[in-house]
Amino acid sequence: MSGSASGHYPAGDLRDQLAHAGRAVVQAGLVMGSGGNLSARVPGADECWVTAAGTWLDRLDRGSFVRIRIRDGAALDNSVGVAPSSELGLHLALYRARPDAGAVIHLHPQAVLLLDALAEPIRLATTDHAFYVRQVATTPFVPPGRPEVGQLAAAACADGVNCVVLSRHGCSVIADSVELAHKRAVNLEEAARLTYSALALGRPLPVLPTDWLQGPGATA
Repeated sequence: MSGSASGHYPAGDLRDQLAHAGRAVVQAGLVMGSGGNLSARVPGADECWVTAAGTWLDRLDRGSFVRIRIRDGAALDNSVGVAPSSELGLHLALYRARPDAGAVIHLHPQAVLLLDALAEPIRLATTDHAFYVRQVATTPFVPPGRPEVGQLAAAACADGVNCVVLSRHGCSVIADSVELAHKRAVNLEEAARLTYSALALGRPLPVLPTDWLQGPGATA
């Protein structure tokens, strides 16, 4: 997969980009092995590639993905007969709610989930956090795999929120590209880690002013 050695995202096939992201999030400790799933929308088509059920995110290749029609969830050209992730409904609900979404990264990051369990909001501590994350929504707990997981996440993101915490489950991050979704996921977990560190020191982080994000050129 060209480009991965230099740190740049691979050009071309979306599955190569998703595999690159999968290795990176595992190496960064954002997820343990198979604790998450990834997808990317095929540009100009009612289709997306989504990780197959049970895949390890740091061991993905082009055969680790299933091509799915977004409008009805039908598998397309699945000659190898692999099943899509059990969280397929989550990905499809987000794509249907957000036509601008080109990628969905769903992970189970420890700091994000620890703060959720403690009922503590994630504070955006740096300008990078504010630029990439901007706002974090939280949905009530629903057992993984149920249709309500996707329905609640889609409702939370419908007005432009790109990062949603699924209570006691994980987070879902959306963007117009795999690379941007990856950056948002990294910054969300870093913000959660810094929030927890501040709480452990007895010094809750103050709210970061974000008015500057509304200025010219402030898009992520």
